[in-house]
Amino acid sequence: MTRDEATRLLDEYRAGIDAELNLLRQLAEVARQQREVTAAGDFQAFHRVADRRDAIMQSLVTIEEGLRSIRQTLAAHRDVARQVDGYDAVVARHREATLLVGEILATDQQSMSALADAELARRSAIASLERGETTLAAYRRVLAPPAGHARLVDKIG
Repeated sequence: MTRDEATRLLDEYRAGIDAELNLLRQLAEVARQQREVTAAGDFQAFHRVADRRDAIMQSLVTIEEGLRSIRQTLAAHRDVARQVDGYDAVVARHREATLLVGEILATDQQSMSALADAELARRSAIASLERGETTLAAYRRVLAPPAGHARLVDKIG
């Protein structure tokens, strides 16, 4: 690979990684919104935010598919690419993208934890309702015995 080819590829990669960083920042905000609406239990809002997230992810995947071959070529010819002005800045952007992905994953983990807590609370509420229903059914049997028992009293009395 010539230095000119490396320069051209590095410029393409820089533009792509900048676009990815922009999308990752948007995705980080969406992840925070998902965490907030999950904690609030607003699942209608969650679905709206999830739709936005899907659109961002689709764009991110499209860009990443285009960058993959460029990144592989630059990695294979790293010795030439390192000599190009701006190489270190591109590496720094790549690291920034990696950090953003880590932050997004941590936020998503918090959202999943909130969803798990909500599911536990829901199951607990259902169990409580079922216990209450069983207790009420038993109480009803005490207050209103079956008609067969009443006939027995009528025959004896």
